[in-house]
Amino acid sequence: MSSTKLLVAALFGLLTLSPAIAAEAKPDASIKTKAAEASVTLSADIKADPALAANCLAEGRKWMDKQAADAAKDYKEDKALFRDGPYSYGRDYSVRSIVADRYVSVLRNDYMDTHAAHPNRDVDTILWDKAAAKRISIRPFFNETADNGPTMTAMSKAIIASLRAEKKARDAGDTDEWWLKSIAPKLLGIGAVTLAPSTLAGKSSGLTFHYPPYAVGAYAEGDYVAFVPWETLKPYLSAEGQAIFGGARPKGDAEEN
Repeated sequence: MSSTKLLVAALFGLLTLSPAIAAEAKPDASIKTKAAEASVTLSADIKADPALAANCLAEGRKWMDKQAADAAKDYKEDKALFRDGPYSYGRDYSVRSIVADRYVSVLRNDYMDTHAAHPNRDVDTILWDKAAAKRISIRPFFNETADNGPTMTAMSKAIIASLRAEKKARDAGDTDEWWLKSIAPKLLGIGAVTLAPSTLAGKSSGLTFHYPPYAVGAYAEGDYVAFVPWETLKPYLSAEGQAIFGGARPKGDAEEN
């Protein structure tokens, strides 16, 4: 086939796919003002659970409203800040894993461009209990989760070891390890957590902790994900935890998250 025909075929393929791509990218809520453009997008697997979708969308709308209000305040105080256009914000919700057909780990990724030196990103997580139709923590999976207790201490040490290995693999430096202060042995200070998928159906291979730029490294290093295998946590698991953990982390999961 000639190069011209190949180009035409490629363009035709893009045109054919573009409606589907546009439909997938269409936000589920949005705001547009002189000061701010903000959107919230739910993935298809989030929308498959109406209660989860409603919960995420309600949170997303509140987040949008706050960003728009903050931008409006800046606009009122100094319109010169907006000579390149309005601030831009985006929040995406997507499913990371579903364990025991009950526990849904959700990744919440934020994008913010307020005309600073560079745009910024943030990441947080949600653990959703389908049976109870509410958000929960990982607390029920462990016998105890006291601040600086045995479970959280073991967990924080495993996270630090995982991050050190990843930094070494990236040749990231950080010899002074200033980022260690971000890994507190506390349930509310250890990082955004999800249940990692497993090679065993319906199980989780352990916990993954998600850190946005700046959290545990320089902005240029990007995001980090620390993995703690369930075997490390086995001595601390409750009966509920023992029921959901097992198997190994699927090949390629580390590259995808």
